[in-house]
Amino acid sequence: MDFSELISALFKINEGLREQSFRAVNLSLTLRNWFFGFYMVEFEQNGSDRAGYGNALLANISAEMKRQGIPNSDERELRRYRQFYLVYPAAGLLTSTPIRGSSTPVFHVPDIHYIRIFNRLSYTHFADLVRIKDPLKRLFYELECAKGGWSIKELRRQMDSLLFERTGLSKDKERLLRTANSETQANSFPDLIRDPYIFEFIGLKQQEVLPEKGLEQALLDHLLQFLLEMGKGFCFEARQRRIVVDNEHHFVDLVLYHRLLHCNVLIEVKTERFHHSHAEQLNMYLEYYKKYEMTAGDNPPVGILLCTDKEQEHVEFATAGLDDKVFVSKYLIELPDKKELEQFIKRQLQNNLQN
Repeated sequence: MDFSELISALFKINEGLREQSFRAVNLSLTLRNWFFGFYMVEFEQNGSDRAGYGNALLANISAEMKRQGIPNSDERELRRYRQFYLVYPAAGLLTSTPIRGSSTPVFHVPDIHYIRIFNRLSYTHFADLVRIKDPLKRLFYELECAKGGWSIKELRRQMDSLLFERTGLSKDKERLLRTANSETQANSFPDLIRDPYIFEFIGLKQQEVLPEKGLEQALLDHLLQFLLEMGKGFCFEARQRRIVVDNEHHFVDLVLYHRLLHCNVLIEVKTERFHHSHAEQLNMYLEYYKKYEMTAGDNPPVGILLCTDKEQEHVEFATAGLDDKVFVSKYLIELPDKKELEQFIKRQLQNNLQN
């Protein structure tokens, strides 16, 4: 062994054990949060003095935990821990805690699957996964995330780009997933608006693989068709309407005029989760229209922002002070054949467990 080989060996040892220690700490944090959820649910169901706390239970737990210096113990976090346990009771496989049953009753999921994902995914991954209400969809992202070693940023990107829905619409699911994974970054308005929007009319079955830009284009096509067919006063003005602000070119996805409300309606479609920058962008468009496009008799323009998902508090803070002129809603895509997708995910699960 020469000096360069010595340094190389020391570097490999350092990197290997550093990664191992990170995984150990991460697993401990994940299990800690799971146990918090487990014991809270146990107390809610069987605690001898639980009736004395009622709806104030989490507030009391939070106050006591904070008094004892336990981090991340506010009420919102406690709700997440409880939800974490309820969605993933099978985490008890990693402990001596009895298991209440699978959280994914779509079909039988082998125990080894839960052992693997708890060892491979971080709690931050699970904090996003538990927000998925559809068990089949959640299982899909568990599999792909663990298999591809996705970072939390990558998991969110894939969820925001509707990979599950695009896979369901694709005729070549394997190819779509290979394409998606080849680009991954591994770990290293009131009465007129309904929430969520269900785009049942999105006829996209003919495409072999549906890229993110293709999905956005299709949503705009069908959204325009949908709004014009609603018969509630929407009149089409422009699509990809260019506006210039400080010599920078910007494009509004859809511009409509509502003859009953006497105002422009600006619509922006995002193939990702709501981010405060989306509200800022739409607000800039609204201010532009208010200054340069309004005519006599017009009311101030209204903005509709469509995202694949949203967190209410995030939306509340990001749109505060906008005078109720920006409406944020999430849309969903109805899958054409859930049984087919279920069988595909089942095969993916079997293949993953064999590797």
